[in-house]
This record gives sequence, structure tokens and C-alpha cells, in this order.
Amino acid sequence: MTRPRPPAELLDTSYDSERPLRRFAPAPELVEWITAMFVAEDARLCNEDHAHLQFARIGALWTNVPNSRSGRAIVGQAEYLRNAGGVIGKWVRAAREQQLEEWFGEVPDFLLTFDADYAALCRDDELCALVEHELYHCGIERDADGAPRFSETGQPIFGLRGHDVEEFVGVVRRYGADAAHVRELVEAAGRAPEVAPVSIAAACGSCVPPRLVRA
Repeated sequence: MTRPRPPAELLDTSYDSERPLRRFAPAPELVEWITAMFVAEDARLCNEDHAHLQFARIGALWTNVPNSRSGRAIVGQAEYLRNAGGVIGKWVRAAREQQLEEWFGEVPDFLLTFDADYAALCRDDELCALVEHELYHCGIERDADGAPRFSETGQPIFGLRGHDVEEFVGVVRRYGADAAHVRELVEAAGRAPEVAPVSIAAACGSCVPPRLVRA
């Protein structure tokens, strides 16, 4: 299946280099590609870690809006859209739901957003690694014993999963340390720490470093 590309209008800012257009574009072709490549049972690069997403509603966006954290560019982000009730005001939530319905015909369970410039220029394996990184964030809730949670109708109960070692292992196992951009991490892991263990977050808007807990 052909690799999806961001629309040209998100990449062409020649009409006004001083004030380029900043916008988002729904990417149904990207969702179709993600399903066919990673999620479906007969997917070309099927990853059983994403099997629960066969039951999820996923929306995807391309954007040329710059995003960064701590001086590092963010090129991908995953959001879970079903639990923001008390976080934002009713009008803001209703306006966002209207926009999502106009884009996708419904409010998805998960929304994946990708930087158009990066997606247009990166290698195939880098794009696959980025997409799977975000898919690893699209998790299923666990009970106190660590077992997956399901509703009374047998449907998975979804939630956003934090950045963890399992994601690193999954992406590096499939694409290698270079495509996953953790070569330095892999090499550093073979050496004794210079100072003390630290948490390393990737260039992902969903990766929130855990709080430090002092004994």
C-alpha cells in the first residue's frame, strides 16, 4: 500500500514566507494505511501489541503548525478524546466535538496528529516508527491485576498510555535503534550512568515525564 503523504498546501508556504498558513487537514488515507499496515489481523506489518485498536475509532490529522517542548520539535501526538469532560469548559468541548464531527463524521476514540514537514521528508522506516510510537500510546485500560479491562458488552475500555519501556522495546525491535531515534539511548544503556538514572522522553506530544518521587 502506498505511503500516505501530507497535502501539498500544508508544505507550500511560498505565497507568503513571512506569514505561512497554519492549519490542520484530516487524513483518512493515513488511518486506512495505519490499519492496513499495523492493526488489522492480516496487516502487512501486523503488530499484535495494537490488536485492541481493531475496535477503536481513530482519527488522524496532518498539520504544519510548529510544536515543541523543552527546545525539541514535536512531530507526533496521540490523544484520547473520551475523558476530557471535566478538564475543559462545555463550550470549548462542544466546539471541538463539532469540529471533529465535521472532519471525521464522529468523535473518534483516539486522535493522532503528525507534523506534515517531518512526514514528507522522513524515511519510510522513520515514519513507521513514529506512527507505531503513537499507536503504543493508544492503550487499553488495565485493572488492579494488570489485566485488560472490557465493558459489559465485551468492548475494550480505552485510555492513553504513557511513554514506557514496552514502547521502546516494541519500536526498536521492529525498526532498529536508528529509525526509532534512540541509538544514543541504546549505546548509553551499555555504559554505567554518568550521574543518575533519568527519564528520557521522545519528540512526542503525548510523552509526559513522570513526577520525581523522593524517598
